[in-house]
Formats: sequence, C-alpha cells, structure tokens
Amino acid sequence: MKKLVLASNNAGKLAEFKLLFEPLGIEVIPQVQLGIADADEPHVTFLENALVKARHASAISHLPALADDSGICVAALGGVPGVFSARYAGEPKSDLRNNDKLLHAMEGVDDRRAHYYCVLALVRHASDPQPLIAEGEWHGEIAREPHGNGGFGYDPLFWLPEYGKTSAELPRDEKARISHRAQALRHLLDRLKK
Repeated sequence: MKKLVLASNNAGKLAEFKLLFEPLGIEVIPQVQLGIADADEPHVTFLENALVKARHASAISHLPALADDSGICVAALGGVPGVFSARYAGEPKSDLRNNDKLLHAMEGVDDRRAHYYCVLALVRHASDPQPLIAEGEWHGEIAREPHGNGGFGYDPLFWLPEYGKTSAELPRDEKARISHRAQALRHLLDRLKK
C-alpha cells in the first residue's frame, strides 16, 4: 500500500494523517482531490459511519481508504450527542450553537462525565472483509461555561481535571499527543507496522 485516500475534507485531519503516514512510505490523498463527495452517515454508531465513509471513498478511487468518525459522549445524557456531535443543534453545523445546546442540556446536572471517542476504519478495497479498525477515548468532564479559544467543536467545554483546563486551553501539540484521535492513530499505526 503506497497510497490511500482520506475520506474527509478536513484540512487539519489531512495534515495530521500525512505527517503520521509519511514515515511508512504511504501517501495520503484527500478525497476532494479525486472529486469524491462526502458519503452519507446514516448510522447510529461511529464504527458503521466510519466504514461507510471508507468504503465509499475506496469504491470511487479504487485505492485503499481511511475514514474516521468521532464525537463527544456525555454520560448523563446517555451518550448524546454521540454520532450527532457535529449537527447536535441542527443545520447548518455550528460549534457555537452545539456548545450552547449542550450547556442548556446540562443545566442542573451534577454528573459532568464525558469522553471524546474516535474510530478509524482502513479498507484495502471497497469490499474488504477485514478492515483495520482502531479506536481511542479521551475522558474528561463538561465544564459549566466555555473556556479557551483553541481547538474546535466542544473543546471549550471539555474540562480536563488533571490539567485544570479545557482542551481549548491546551497547547496544540499537547492536544495532538493525548486526544482521542491521536490514541486511535497510534493504535492503527502499530497495527500497520506489524
């Protein structure tokens, strides 16, 4: 495998994946460069959505494809927003509205436990019966108000007690080292090296 398609149009993810796959001699190509539109994500699990995205990109490109699906799961809300994290407050997507809706849902709630979750799916071809799957979890709590202006998504609300700050207040390189996506990538790269 010398090339793979990244089933995402997120520039930040592309840069991160390119950097990590380069030492393995694998070129990462964004799906938009090949004219591939985003796949629908109709499922209620992260894994199913990641597989749909990877298989979609692979079917059109005829190359191996990598996709991730991730979001934040709040214990007191039964795992919500989960797979709907990006569109929790509806369309169009808005981090600000999503954060406001989550804060409203958490009013008066003492159990603030939450975690970010990421699953990566790598298929060698569209009908790959044995995709490589890797996952990562990053545990914290939902803050009572936003702090920091780094990161994206729910980062201003994702409180990390061991750091005494939200993930939006962490230096970028620190977040990239400890996040749910970083953990999933390490697991995936370990499996690829074997």
